[in-house]
Amino acid sequence: MTEKTILCYGDSITWGYDPAKPDRMKTNERWTGLVKKGLFGGYTVIEEGLNGRTTVWDDPLYQECKNGLKYLKPCLHTHKPIDLCILLLGTNDLKKRFSLSALEISRGITVLVEVIKKSGSGPDGTAPKILLMAPPHLTLIENISEEFKDSYDVSCKLSEYYAKIAEDNNCEFLDTSKIIVASELDGVHPDVGEHLKLGKAVQEKIKDIME
Repeated sequence: MTEKTILCYGDSITWGYDPAKPDRMKTNERWTGLVKKGLFGGYTVIEEGLNGRTTVWDDPLYQECKNGLKYLKPCLHTHKPIDLCILLLGTNDLKKRFSLSALEISRGITVLVEVIKKSGSGPDGTAPKILLMAPPHLTLIENISEEFKDSYDVSCKLSEYYAKIAEDNNCEFLDTSKIIVASELDGVHPDVGEHLKLGKAVQEKIKDIME
């Protein structure tokens, strides 16, 4: 089998932020590392997670470095040819300073999907396959970060919007909110045990897509 390249493009959930430390999880604890381990030979899994990354929005507290749109095209061309691009973003769009609806967040995701489809970064200049993943819902806890206060309801609406985007753009879809939950420690990030669940689910989804 020709080696396949999988790009995992996301935020702190892809980076592996551990709400219990807080620090980065070890490679064999975060979902991307578990996918690497589970797929064995024949695959290169590239982890492109960044804490605080949004879909298409500049974060005024971090200047331009958190904008997922601005880095996506260079990232795609850096790692091409890419057989599958896994996209897991939207959680940081829920921050109060952006004041975005689920519809507006989904429009940001649509822009990213369109960039991937038009990038020519797949094998022989084609478009990579896309696995769009809806992020887990926020967990309602009293001590959730002030940045995410009052964003629970919006987070619960993203799955429906993302599923429609995947359908309209002929992408694969995985709703992580049906697989994992955000930790009760911070209400935003899944813990190590949840990463294990997600890694197994994504691994099986990749096999369905690529084999």
